[in-house]
Amino acid sequence: MAANYSSDKTLHLTLWEEIVENHTNKKRYYHTLEHLESLLFQLTPIKTEINHWNTILFTLFYHDVIYNSLKSNNEEKSAEFAIQRMQLLSVPQEIIKRCENQILATKHHKLSEDTDTNYFTDADLAILGANWETYEQYYKNVRKEYVVYPNLVYNSGRKKALKHFLTMDNIFKTEYFYKKFEKTARKNIQREIDFL
Repeated sequence: MAANYSSDKTLHLTLWEEIVENHTNKKRYYHTLEHLESLLFQLTPIKTEINHWNTILFTLFYHDVIYNSLKSNNEEKSAEFAIQRMQLLSVPQEIIKRCENQILATKHHKLSEDTDTNYFTDADLAILGANWETYEQYYKNVRKEYVVYPNLVYNSGRKKALKHFLTMDNIFKTEYFYKKFEKTARKNIQREIDFL
């Protein structure tokens, strides 16, 4: 992907190693390379539906590149990071802007006018509609990332976030992901709320 914009193989390797290093941080349990792999697995079958595949790939690799459970500006910081790295690769400004918007969209997962963004944010939430064993491991890993918070604080915040999803008309914005995950996602979320 990077080779489409820059012939500097050393730079390609440096940027990839940076992505790997950030996603293998010992404080990460869910926002890992496995999460990126899962996103790619979800998006590849609908590649022909996506208008700007290279933008989606940049978004995929950079949307969680900055992740600190104590901060609320991870998306903004990840977007800034992505912009800087894409500029190093001489990526056109229009692709950089689309990528920035997609990364920022993962903060609230709202319906976008851009279909690519909806596909990406839906793929980002696909774990919510996984089978129960996979979902259970997901929420346990999220809890590990927020280990600094006592149960009283964490459970309250987690419930609020989960209930927000249940109040949405549709968790998934695209027909493809809605049909695939909506029903199971709502069951999983309610089940986790009941445990909290």
